[in-house]
Amino acid sequence: MHEPRTQDGRPPDWLLQVEAVRKSYGAREALKGVSLAVAPGEFVALLGPNGAGKTTLFQLLTGLFNADAGVVRVCGHDMRREPVRALGRIGVVFQQMTLDLDLSVEANLVFHARLHGLGGRAARERIADALRRVGLTERAGDRVRELSGGNRRKVELARALIHSPSVLLMDEATVGLDPASRRQLLTEVLGLRERGVAVLWASHLVDEAEAADRVVVLHKGMILAEGTPQALVAQAGTGSLAEAFLQLTGGAQTETAPS
Repeated sequence: MHEPRTQDGRPPDWLLQVEAVRKSYGAREALKGVSLAVAPGEFVALLGPNGAGKTTLFQLLTGLFNADAGVVRVCGHDMRREPVRALGRIGVVFQQMTLDLDLSVEANLVFHARLHGLGGRAARERIADALRRVGLTERAGDRVRELSGGNRRKVELARALIHSPSVLLMDEATVGLDPASRRQLLTEVLGLRERGVAVLWASHLVDEAEAADRVVVLHKGMILAEGTPQALVAQAGTGSLAEAFLQLTGGAQTETAPS
């Protein structure tokens, strides 16, 4: 596993660690000994085609299922042994929208804040700050169903950040968005690096991975390569990350989204 270094040459204190994780569904092995880590303020793109194992990995990272073998740690907390502490440090935006369409934007956020034990003035201040960050202060009273797809994603991002997570998981979060909304969401998440948030961004879109500090290529449940986008291109001897990905995976189909 590639290991970034701090300015004084030390390995970073990982906020997210996945070590030799395996997961099978019957005879099909979805993850085959996957290991990766994300440091504070680092944006790591998990790049792979559909069926690579990205969704299975995120199900393990969010506690929906347990791994058959291996360890997942969030801020040092073992997901299996200390699930409440581990999950309390994670914010997540799933591929499928999970907002209540009939509640207002603010009501959705209040509900989430209460789940994390936040109420009163603290919750109001965090909700106001989150909405300001994503540019939706004026839409706080609108029902979610009145929002565009891009703005609904922004609400989900705001919701994921209310409890000040150390790790943010983005699972194919731009699927179905128009190019402008997609770029805006990516820019918002990239900006979280300044706050020390560790981001794992799963995508099948190569141009999103090009913006990452590191890229982890996942294919058929295995990590084939990882490194900076530039390093992966250089190692493959190709002219682009898309060509490097195709070489690594033997021609597996991924996409470059329309601009």
